[in-house]
Amino acid sequence: MSPAAADTYPSRPIRLLVPYAAGGGTAAIARVVAQGVSERLGQQMVVENNGTAGGNVATAQAAKAEPDGYTVLMANQGPIAVNPHLFKNVKLDPLTAFDPVTLLAVAPLVVVVPQESPLTSLKQLVEEGQKAPGKLTYGSAGNGSASHLATLLLAQTAGLQMVHVPYKGAGPAITDLIGGRLDLMVTTLPSAAGFIKSGKLRPLAVTTKARSRALPAVPTVAESGWPDYDTGAWYGFVVPKGTPAEAVAKLRAATLDALAGERVRASLEIEGAEPVGNTPEAFQAFMKEESKRWADLVKTAGLSLD
Repeated sequence: MSPAAADTYPSRPIRLLVPYAAGGGTAAIARVVAQGVSERLGQQMVVENNGTAGGNVATAQAAKAEPDGYTVLMANQGPIAVNPHLFKNVKLDPLTAFDPVTLLAVAPLVVVVPQESPLTSLKQLVEEGQKAPGKLTYGSAGNGSASHLATLLLAQTAGLQMVHVPYKGAGPAITDLIGGRLDLMVTTLPSAAGFIKSGKLRPLAVTTKARSRALPAVPTVAESGWPDYDTGAWYGFVVPKGTPAEAVAKLRAATLDALAGERVRASLEIEGAEPVGNTPEAFQAFMKEESKRWADLVKTAGLSLD
């Protein structure tokens, strides 16, 4: 990027590709951060949602885009750290196809059961599951989703055998859970919060090492007896490999400023997310760790999708 181009960047709108359908937690976080960044850069950051093929289509589009600072990908667990190991047809390595900007936020998932369930603690749920292997059924937002993998990790950590029922999104899975057609679900806070509040779902534990500010009375999985268990949803910005450093620096500065703003912080809190805002190097190291961790789990569980 020439000095003149660096001075005028951005001189037109920036595309933010979100590898999920509109309406979910990722899309909500993308919208609020994009608005904050737009205000600080003086150019619109335009959100484009595309959840096709588990987010692989939007991720490939972003990787192929011109590395000029005008295309950004909303990076998170599925497309970056899970899909390359899960889908046979993914040829893209997100760790080399993108340059990191910053980790935006992290959020816990929550283990929930229907209000009619006799299970009142995670310990009780695990004991029931161990008594009758294969009897407990759990729903997820889809194969390879954060909810699916967090439950697999729980099953592996606690020595459980359960039956997985994948859905197209968290919404329909929660409907069946409330209706008593499933025993449990590990899902994002935004998808469950309203039902927890109304008493239709009972939270047993949150998945991160620290308790959630949104559910302070609910213990963590680690506190419940599995100290090594720790996972959550995460959200970050990456750009196509080779994007000029000056553009990345401007984009990152505007993003960190937006994350520190009252409106963005308040909106993230509603989603149960904690703002982060780290360095590109720290974000790259984090993505590498996540990729290895989920590759190992996918391999151990024998998962594979076309």
